[in-house]
Amino acid sequence: MKLATFTQAGSRRIGLVVGDEVVDLAAALPELPREMVGFLEAGADALSAAQAALDDGPRLPLSALRLEAPIARPPKFLAVGLNYADHVAEAGLDTPAHPTIFNKQSTCVTGPGGGVELPRASHVLDYEGELGFVIGRRCRHVSRDDAADVIAGYTIVNDVSVRDWQLRVPTWTMGKSFDTHGPIGPWIVTPEELPEPHRLRLRTWVNGELRQDSNTKELIFDCFQLVEHLSTAFTLEPGDVIATGTPSGVGIAMKPPRLLQVGDQMRIEIEGIGTLENPVVAEPGGGAA
Repeated sequence: MKLATFTQAGSRRIGLVVGDEVVDLAAALPELPREMVGFLEAGADALSAAQAALDDGPRLPLSALRLEAPIARPPKFLAVGLNYADHVAEAGLDTPAHPTIFNKQSTCVTGPGGGVELPRASHVLDYEGELGFVIGRRCRHVSRDDAADVIAGYTIVNDVSVRDWQLRVPTWTMGKSFDTHGPIGPWIVTPEELPEPHRLRLRTWVNGELRQDSNTKELIFDCFQLVEHLSTAFTLEPGDVIATGTPSGVGIAMKPPRLLQVGDQMRIEIEGIGTLENPVVAEPGGGAA
């Protein structure tokens, strides 16, 4: 299944993407939660009910609604640095012996088509196309062999980075967490549709120019290893999003660097999942909301 969050006629809810249509789960199964984290927390029964709704649930044309980030506010939004050998090489660093984990503040999340802001505080803005996975069950101390059982599905993440803010201190959170710098989408693909997440072609374009072209088989620490590692330290919860790292081809590593500008169009495609596209826009004026 492809689990999506969408807005239609001013109402935000969840559904199942089937071709160019969406099964409206709020209409088909009004007893289910209308928000993705609650739906995942409802567990296997909710997933089974959604699967059954594929046959006769009411459908909406995809063109008549707006896709949102599948999880608008993840309980945790974690990411992995330096997790492709080619990216480690272009950064001029040693291959890490352990996963380099950092967090992106959940307020950075935006969805398909959402504008990614070029900050007023910096113009050193970069893209990172990444495979993301979503936790489906509350869990702790999960072995690598059992890790697939706690993953609800897979999505695309653009780990947008403000490089000067990222690199001026040892911890990366500030440079990775500016508002709008966490595009996620277009939906979550459940494991039965993507049984081998570690053999997927990943490509990133900027303004139609191919910048990144790799495969998730090149991950240094794969999704299941990451679940084992993270759950050793803390509880993983339904709706947690983990971005697994980016391959070579980021703008800052080019000679000369080719950073993002207002008006640029980013497009990330992962085989078996889909496409995530976002424009770069100017950051609006500030002040209290």
